[in-house]
Amino acid sequence: MEENQPKTGKYALNFGIILGIVSIVFSIMLFTMDMHYERNTAVQIISLILAAAAIVLAISSFKKANGGFLTLSEAMKIGTGVALIAGILGLLYFFIQSNFIEPDYWDKAYEIGKQTALENNPQLTEEQIDQGIEMQKKFSWLFYPIGLIINIIIGLVLGLIIGLIMKKQKPAY
Repeated sequence: MEENQPKTGKYALNFGIILGIVSIVFSIMLFTMDMHYERNTAVQIISLILAAAAIVLAISSFKKANGGFLTLSEAMKIGTGVALIAGILGLLYFFIQSNFIEPDYWDKAYEIGKQTALENNPQLTEEQIDQGIEMQKKFSWLFYPIGLIINIIIGLVLGLIIGLIMKKQKPAY
């Protein structure tokens, strides 16, 4: 008689929701500290550590429920699923924040980008930078699908690395 196998989707969904909520809380913390325009290295590293922790917990919980066994493909499915769910929740929050909570978010972000470009590229004129910003505005909708794709790739890579570390095949007999 075969025992019930745990489903990777259940763990990806549960831990993806947890990671999404933690990421939203982190984003709200940055917003309240007026640091949400900064995308410095420290913020990126903290976000990556949060994602890695959630994926490690999801994979180890699945492995424990699966009798201590884990294949590489299961780990990659869980890592990708966690990142997908968390990415959808994070982008949904960002949409609400940038359109309703702070409707002038994009204008401020473009202004910060303009100031940075003027400081870092003195050979560019203000008119050239304004043209670049107008082009960015036309393609700003691409932020959502590209952000989700990047999130999924990060989850896939983390799932691969963690899976390589934690995998344990069932005996053939």
